[in-house]
Order: sequence, then structure tokens, then C-alpha cells
Amino acid sequence: MSSSTDRGRRLLPLLPNHPLGRSAITCKYRCGDACAHEAPNTSGNAYFGDVVGEVVRRRGLLKAGAVLAVAGAGVGLVGAGAAVAKPDADVDLGGGRRKDGLNFTAVAPNTEDRVVTPEGYEQGIVLRWGDPVLPGAPEFDFDRQTPAAQAKQFGYNCDFLGLVPVGRHDQWLLVANHEYTSEEFLFRNWDSANPTREQTEIAWAAHGASVVLVERDRRTGNLVPKVDRRYNRRLTATSEFKVTGPAAGSAHLKTSADPTGTKVLGTLNNCAGGVTPWGTILSGEENFNQYFGNAGSVTDPVVKARLARYGLSGAASTRKWERFDKRFDVAQEPNEVNRFGWVVEIDPLDPDSTPVKHTALGRFKHEGANVIIARDGRVVAYMGDDERFDYMYKFVSDEKFKPGNSKHAREHNKKLLDRGTLYVARFTGDSPAAEIDGSGKLPADGEFDGTGEWIALASGDRSFVPGFTAEEVYVFTRLAADKVGATKMDRPEDVEPNPRNRRVYAALTNNTDRGKAGKEGATEPNPRLNNRHGHVLELEERRGDNTATSFSWKLMLVCGDPTSPDTYFGGYDKTQVSPISCPDNVAFDARGNLWISTDGNALKSNDGLFAVPVEGEFRGRVKQFLTVPKGAETCGPVIEDDFVLVAVQHPGEIDGASASNPLSHWPDGGASQPRPSVVAVWKKDKGRICG
Repeated sequence: MSSSTDRGRRLLPLLPNHPLGRSAITCKYRCGDACAHEAPNTSGNAYFGDVVGEVVRRRGLLKAGAVLAVAGAGVGLVGAGAAVAKPDADVDLGGGRRKDGLNFTAVAPNTEDRVVTPEGYEQGIVLRWGDPVLPGAPEFDFDRQTPAAQAKQFGYNCDFLGLVPVGRHDQWLLVANHEYTSEEFLFRNWDSANPTREQTEIAWAAHGASVVLVERDRRTGNLVPKVDRRYNRRLTATSEFKVTGPAAGSAHLKTSADPTGTKVLGTLNNCAGGVTPWGTILSGEENFNQYFGNAGSVTDPVVKARLARYGLSGAASTRKWERFDKRFDVAQEPNEVNRFGWVVEIDPLDPDSTPVKHTALGRFKHEGANVIIARDGRVVAYMGDDERFDYMYKFVSDEKFKPGNSKHAREHNKKLLDRGTLYVARFTGDSPAAEIDGSGKLPADGEFDGTGEWIALASGDRSFVPGFTAEEVYVFTRLAADKVGATKMDRPEDVEPNPRNRRVYAALTNNTDRGKAGKEGATEPNPRLNNRHGHVLELEERRGDNTATSFSWKLMLVCGDPTSPDTYFGGYDKTQVSPISCPDNVAFDARGNLWISTDGNALKSNDGLFAVPVEGEFRGRVKQFLTVPKGAETCGPVIEDDFVLVAVQHPGEIDGASASNPLSHWPDGGASQPRPSVVAVWKKDKGRICG
């Protein structure tokens, strides 16, 4: 490994390796210790390596796509067994003017208890857990929390962030997901065996989403929240949601409290999301299974199998909400769990509207959903199911987008995601199976790539899956995708189209189970066994048509220590990139550069936000833009021309820490409790963020 600085050039230093980047307490409360349990996909259908019996040589489809263009020099440097080259004298990670616009000096990996940004940039807190959102909200007092107060304050563990313009050019509605609560950090001396009703109701109010008016302070550069009576809003675990689309009213969604199967209380474990072209927010319900107790008491074999495929088993839930509301008790309300795991749409511009759960987009552990308008005017939404060995999906609307902000156009567009076709992805590689040995060694053609198809699952009331009704496809989407032989992926999280080139980028976070006994081994789209660091996949649909059912793909990044032979950075010189581990959320700047936030950095440094060009001579040149405090995860990046927003989730969640023993005091310092917060970053000269 070269030194951290070498005549102005640097490969950023690595900190000691670590098998898992998350603390045990984060795993406990965020996903219900998902990785400690068997992955729920136990299907044995044939996949990538079995389907391909011989080399599928590159076809015209592959040759046509720019996605297959090898970027610049350096491909030979990352071939099998190649030593890492010395840095080229003309390439560095400094702040010189670059064609890609990423002109900041990369931040080095660290374990500091603060947000670290490049030289020449400033930062400010926008919102913290407990800050007032609604009129009448009290100032936050950690030791005097109440459900009524929390329902008017900024919720806990902010994740996805979206901005919708409103009013003046420097005003937006900021929408933030509140993914989950970490009760040991929410309350002092938390007794997990005996939670109180008040604690439970505080946690219900801390979930969901916040809508907050923010204004840019041109003097400081920061975003300033306003307690606005017209627009500000809190959605919680007890707010009303409307079920729409082809499965609305399904027998699988009916409960004793809602015999219509069309009205749900609450949204849970909202992870990533997207801003639609019509100014609404899409939010994904992810690890909802952990909130429901007593699934182990179910004896009906069909129901039991369906619950197991979604990760439900055992007796009491971690938080024991079922003690205070029977809807969280699977034994009493077996259908309530089916009312979670959807994509939620929120209209921040209409604060009186009821948010909806879109059944046409399928039910699974949605990381999020991101929309692009296809060339024919229809809208396409891309989605990932964040679980080991689960799948990537897309939805294509039947009707076309109507431009404009009229009431008629907006009401039309808000129904686009209720009618269309739901697809799941199957990937095929173009290299012999013997060349994909699980080590991360590149195949003979120099990259992991191939073709694929979108397999139709259902459209309206028509199912394309043998043995499944359309309602069953939408409500039990994972089982339908198993049936058609979708490709098992390494935790597909954010899946997002790039508005500049129409290619789709998917963050595959990690999968330490790949290759274990009884588990699927390496495949070309998931080429490493015990995949601790994850990878980023780039997908281009036929002729650049986002409605197409065939595509080409390649791995843009195979993440980890750049000095390790099992990593790949788009063909770029690996001595000139930042280490990156566990990609989670993605976003794009105005130039089309890809920005990646990380979750669970397995290189034993803090998580961060990274930028990488996807075109031209600097394709694959990863640069770290910031790091978040110790114990935290980087979420919800928003990349504007002159500022960046990130959500700092679960700061201080370090093994051994708790509210009674805080090991972080970010962001308030002193002896304060750590508070999940939204942070803005801007240049000191108020110029373009990457200029």
C-alpha cells in the first residue's frame, strides 16, 4: 500500500478490518437481527450459474450500450493477480479542477465523533430528533418525553430525505423518514422485558415521517426549519393511510378493525424513497416484520410459510408492542402484517391529503422506490428488496405522465402507480461459470457483466405467475418472484435511475451468507463469497428505453479495500480511489455523477458519503465527501447545486452504549444524549458544491 500522501497523490489510508460494521444494538432495533437469522429465501429455483451452461458471448445488445464502454486506462491493473500500480504522476485525489466537477479534496477514513467534510466546506444542523415541527410543540427535553410532545416533534432515526420546492426559489418542503426507534437510546434504564404503555406510545410517535418547511439562509448557507402552520406535518405509527391499487380490499388485507381492507393505521420502518416528477414522496416500508409478535403460534401451513418468507417467526417481538395493541399480535390479527411492506406515497403540497400505500408496486422489504418518465411518457419505478438473496423489481405504469402543476395533472399523476405491470429481474452473465470462483477475481473479459430480463409478475387483475392470483402476487410478492426464478442478489437496497443517462444504479450492500453451506454460491452479478463490502450494479435497458423488458448490466464497483485484489472501481486506477464499504443509498448531481452513502462500513471506519463519475476518463474514481460520527450511518443524501443534505442516523449506537451510558454526544456536545439529525454542507464561498 502506498503512503497516504505521495507527491500530492494519495490512496486514502485504511483502518483495521472488521467483519461487521454495525453494532449489535443497531441490528437488534433496526432490522430485528435479520443477519442473525436464516435468510427467508429458501427457494431452490435455478439461478444465474445454473441457467448459464456455456459462455454467452456478447451480442449486439451488449455492444450497443454505452454501459459496456471500458473507462480510460487502468483495466489491466485490476486483473487477476495484478499488483496495484504506482499512482500516475498526473492523477490525484486533490481539489484541482476536474471535468467531472468533483473538485473537492477527499476526506480520509476516520473514527471521529463529528461530521468531517473537505477543506473549504461548512456544515450546519438543520433538524434534530425532538426539534419542534408542529405549532405548540415543546422544546425537546430528553427526560420529560411524552407521546403528545413527540407527535409534534421531529421523529427518531431520520433516513430518506426529499426536497419539494414551494414558495420562493430558496424554500422547500423537507420530507424525512423516521425508520425505527432504538429504545435503549430513547429512554434511560430501558427494561426490554417490561416496556410501559407511555414508552410504547412515544415510540409510535417517533416513527413515520416529518414534513417541514425549510428556507435557505443566504447569509450562512444553512437550511433553517420553520414551524409552519400550513405545510408542516407529522405522520406516525398511528396515522391513517389509504390502501390503493389492485389489491385494495383484498381478503388478505382485512382485519377486525378494518373489514374493508383499505384503511391502515401507520407506516413502519420507512427506509429510503424518492421524489416523484409530480412533487410527491415515495417511502419504502422495510423491516416491518420485527414489530409483530407471536407468529410462531400460527399453525396453518400456508399462512406459516408466507409469514416465514417475510421473516416472521417466534413469540414476543423485541419492543413488545403486541401487549398494547392487538394488531401487532399475529395470533389475534394474522392479516395486519400484510398491511405493511408497501411503497407509501405522501403529498407534502397537500397537507390535508391521506397518504396511500400502493399495492401495484408489490409487498416486500422495500428499501425505496425511484421514478423516471420513460420516453413514451409512462412512468417507471425501480425498487430493491433489502434482504440477503432477494430481488430487484420495477413497475411500468399503464398511463402517461401529464406535465404541469395543475390540480387535474397532479391528481392524474398521483394515480399512475396504481395501474401498470410489476416485474422482477433475472440476470445472466457472459462468462463461463468456472471463471466466477467467488474470490472476486475478474473473468477473462475483464469485468463482471452480462444481460438480463424483466419478468412480468402481474398487471391489474391478471397474474403471470402460475398458481398465483393477482392479489397473491401483490401481497406475497416474494413467493411469486421465487416461482418465476428471479436472481438472488446481495441485499439490493437503493435502486435509482440516473436522469442524465437513463441507466439504473443499484446498491448491493453485502451478503456474508453467500457461499455458506446450503446457500447459493458466487454468480457473476454477485461474484464474491462472504461478501462483506457489497457492490454497485449498473443496468442499461434496451435502446435506453426504461419500459423495455431486456437489459445489459455490469458491476460498476466491487467495494472494499482498494489494495485488495477482490475490488474493482470501474476500471479506474485503484491507487487513486477512496476505500468504500457497504453501499446503501444513491443519488445524482446535476452532472450525472453518482453519490453513494454507506451503512455498516466493514473497514472499521465511520460511514460516509462518496461521489464517483459514471462517464469519461474518471469513471470509477471514488472520492469520499464526508464521514458521519461514530456509531452512525449516512442516509438520505440530497445533492443540490450548492448544498448537500445527509441524515445522520443512530449516532453513538456503539456496543456497550445506552442512554444511561452515552458514548457519543453529537450533535450538541457536552454531556448531552446523541440525537439523529439532518446536516447540510455547503462551500464557504457559497459556490457550486462540486465546482
